[in-house]
Amino acid sequence: MGIPRRKEQPTASSRIYDILRQDLVNGRFAAGEKVAISALKERYEVGLSPLREALNRLAAYGLLIQENQRGFRVPSLERGELDDIAEMRRELEGMALERAIRFGDAEWESELLAAAHRLKRADMAPEKVDEWEQFHTRFHRTLVAPCGSVWLLRFIEQLHDQFDRYRRMAPEAPEVRRVLDAQHGELVQLALERDIKAARALMDDHIQRSYEVALRGVTVGVSPPRPG
Repeated sequence: MGIPRRKEQPTASSRIYDILRQDLVNGRFAAGEKVAISALKERYEVGLSPLREALNRLAAYGLLIQENQRGFRVPSLERGELDDIAEMRRELEGMALERAIRFGDAEWESELLAAAHRLKRADMAPEKVDEWEQFHTRFHRTLVAPCGSVWLLRFIEQLHDQFDRYRRMAPEAPEVRRVLDAQHGELVQLALERDIKAARALMDDHIQRSYEVALRGVTVGVSPPRPG
């Protein structure tokens, strides 16, 4: 019998990377804001070395901009960039969905139904919005999970983070949110029916509607950072 492997604990750098990544995506920092390393050390109670490592990773990922000899800055919100992100989401996520429907098995169907159920039951009250966002992200990941390409899933995850920077800075649009929520259920149904053409068309429409909401964030992206 082999010796049980110890579960690796996340390093300080990995922990702060995950926390900062979520805070940047959630709009806890204003677009264009300069990130003060000294303030981050105090705010997140982390040492300089793991913090710098996390900041460098976030810059390579695209959620921060590294400025020569001047530290780091949060990227601005630009219409042209959002257009590009949305178009790439339509292309790559649509491709992944088609492949997922072809390759997905019964276990995937069960996981997709469970993810959709959790999302539908999630509370969107302001104090619970972070939890809803987690269920929302998990649903979209599950939907395309069996596409068969690790790299495709990585690109989609990065695009989602960049897209969500805009969406979460935008004013609430409850009338559009109701349509988008209904489309989640429709996507599940089409996936279970293995209707690739209809599912791809609905995904394109889903991303377009979400884009129109996110676009409103371009005009408010210079507002002060959210508390929390």
